Formats: sequence, structure tokens, C-alpha cells
Amino acid sequence: METIGTVAIVGFPNVGKSTLINRLTGSRAAVVHETPGVTRDRKELVCEWRNRRFLLIDTGGVDIADASPITRSIADQAREAVAQADIVLFVLDAKIGITPGDEEVAQILRESKKPVLVIANKIDDPKQESLALELHKFGLGDPIPISGLHGHGTGDLLDEIVDYLDAHGGQERPELPEQAIRVAILGRPNVGKSSLVNKLLGQERLVVSEIPGTTRDAIDTVLQRGDRTFVLVDTAGLRRKRRHRQGIDYYSELRALEAAERADIALVLIDAAQGVVDQDLAVADIARKADCATLIVLSKWDISEVKIEEVRAQLRRRLRQRPAFIAVSAQSGRGLDRLLDAVAELFDRYISKVPTPELNNALGELRERRQPPSKNGKRLNMLYAAQIHERPPRFRIFVNDQGLVTRDYAYWVENELRERFSLDGVPVSIDFVRRT
Repeated sequence: METIGTVAIVGFPNVGKSTLINRLTGSRAAVVHETPGVTRDRKELVCEWRNRRFLLIDTGGVDIADASPITRSIADQAREAVAQADIVLFVLDAKIGITPGDEEVAQILRESKKPVLVIANKIDDPKQESLALELHKFGLGDPIPISGLHGHGTGDLLDEIVDYLDAHGGQERPELPEQAIRVAILGRPNVGKSSLVNKLLGQERLVVSEIPGTTRDAIDTVLQRGDRTFVLVDTAGLRRKRRHRQGIDYYSELRALEAAERADIALVLIDAAQGVVDQDLAVADIARKADCATLIVLSKWDISEVKIEEVRAQLRRRLRQRPAFIAVSAQSGRGLDRLLDAVAELFDRYISKVPTPELNNALGELRERRQPPSKNGKRLNMLYAAQIHERPPRFRIFVNDQGLVTRDYAYWVENELRERFSLDGVPVSIDFVRRT
């Protein structure tokens, strides 16, 4: 099903945009927290209503009066979202009323010449609908009273959005192809994830800041390169220690984990200038547990004094999937073409199907190379094997008695199959099943 148009949601910080988005999309996709300014980047979500789909572009709260660089960047992101939208939802806190900041946002919308729906949010009791009357002052149309928290009025709002997009022919966007490569970009805070995405896209799509933890939501961005479609997911930086995962950081980490679980490939970013630390290895393990194929990306390579040989030895020794690694610099663009080539190649292996005859030939060679374990005079016999799943690959090996399979022998078989069929960096699952 194609989308019928694009809707941008803008407003002053803490007026309830993320809560409204969660209500409209029926999800918990946006981080909701009482701290103002939680949402900092543009984020696109699909909303479906009356068997029609449209895109919602969430934006950071626009506070033009705040002179801090990150706030100015958020305002620029909001302007860009408005420029891409067919219609804009201007969300206000009806209980607080009009603030100077709201007037500045309204001026941006007037200058954009885009159609606007004024949303009087936080009217949790229908008896409070008169609070919306003050919002006529903007001259942007009749305010629509709603409660994003409780859902009052959101059905009428969705009706109005769909009716407008149907009537005015919003810009349609095709569905992603089945072979789109979903890439989760993981890493501890401030290793350069957003900078990498921006360089790959050639535009400032994500807010980049020196403040750790700037990205708090998982943000999907489509990149078309030749006949390949990549879906890049930039995620909140992962903190390893539980005591560091409080409040917003905790929910942001959940979003990052969810992103890994719906991705095919995980790019695990490591700050090459700092070298590999235990937190990097913990992030890589999260990718493995999410069944992502993994590629280690050494970022900031242009300012690093770490030797490749040192990194290779450490990663090979400590990471079970034996992922490849590639050095890049988001600053200069070095290595980015090779990175996308490597992602595409890894994806092809991730979705590959090993022919059954080749798999059983390999199994026969393994039986010859290393004597299987035995117990109480009974020796393990691997009879035959088949691949039962791909994306990622899963193999079933039929044996005479699965109780004879030791952990060491199972890992050895896994690694041998990974090497035999070029599956380095790919999660390989093996079920040892007793033949009945």
C-alpha cells in the first residue's frame, strides 16, 4: 500500500507532540518524557487510517529564542520537515495558552504557505473545549480540540487529514522493496553515528552535536544507491551499565534494541581514536543477540593512531560472529563507498541459501576432520543436515543423540560452517535434532 501524503507535526517544546504521534500511529515509537526537548531529530512514521496510509514527520520542539547551537539546529530540522510536508499540524498546549514561542512557530508556518491544522492539545475533558478559542488568534484556521493522552478528538483529526490528502493529491511514496537492506547503526554515545548517516545521505538529516546522547529516538532514513535500497536506522547511544540507564536514556536504549531486532545488518561503530573498549564489545553482543549480521565500523579513522592489526586481533578473539571491519571517516568521506558495498555483500550472505548437497558434503568433511564427542561408549554421529531458514541462516543437523553434543563441539561446527560458506559476521544458528 502506498502512502497518500506527508504530514509534519511542529510545535513549541513540551506541548505533547510525541504523545499525539504515539496515539495517531498506535505505537510507542516516539520517546515520551516530561523533560522538554526530548525529540531532537526529524523522524518519519507510517500512520494508517480508513485503509489509507500517510507519513507523519515528527520534529524537535521549535524554540527560536534559545540561542544554543543544538536548538537552532532543531529549528532548521523543523523548517525542512514543513518544506517536505503536504499539510502541517501545529500543536499547542491549550491549557497554557499562547506563548511568545508559539507566535514565532506560527510565523514560520505562515511563511511556508503550507496548509495548517491548528491542534489544541491537552483538552482532556470535553468541557474544556472553550480553551481552544484563544488559538483563533493565529489566523491559521479553526483550532481542533483534542487530547493526545486520552485520544479525545483524534479520530476526527485523522478523518480531516485523510480527507485533505485525498482531495488535494498528496505526494505518494512507494512501499519499500522486499529486498531493502535494513541497517541499524549502533554504538555507545558520541561515537559519530549521526555524522555517519549525514555523510552517507549527503544532507544534514540528523542533528549532530558534541553533546553525548543527542539522538534519543531510532530514525529510519531511506537511501537509494543504484539498484540497492538501504534503510538506515540511527539510534540512541547504548550505555552498558544499568545504573547509567535512567529516565530518557533507558527508553532510548529500548528503542535502539528494537531497531536492532528489526534490522538485517548492524553497523557497530567504534571510535578508532579511543580504540576498542568493553562497551563496544557489549554493543556488538547486543547486535548478535538480535540476530543481526554485524559489520564493525571504525569511525574517526583519520585522527586515529590505533593500528589495524591490533583492532583485528582483539575483535577476532572476542566476538563470536567474527565480523569484518572497515575504517571510515565521516569528516572526509573516506571509506563510505566501501562501507555500503560491504553492507550489500554482507546482506547477500545473510539471506543466502546453502544448497543441501553442499551442506552435507561439508558435514562429511567435518566428521573426518575432528572426531565427534562420545559418552558412556556412545559416539555422536551427525547424519545429515538442511538449511531451514534464511535471513538469518538456520541449519538443522540430524544426529543419533543430541545429548552427546557438547558446547565446544557445537561452536566448532558453527565456526567451520561459517568459514566454509563465507558467513563471517552473519549469525548462524544450528539445531541438533535426534533423528526419529
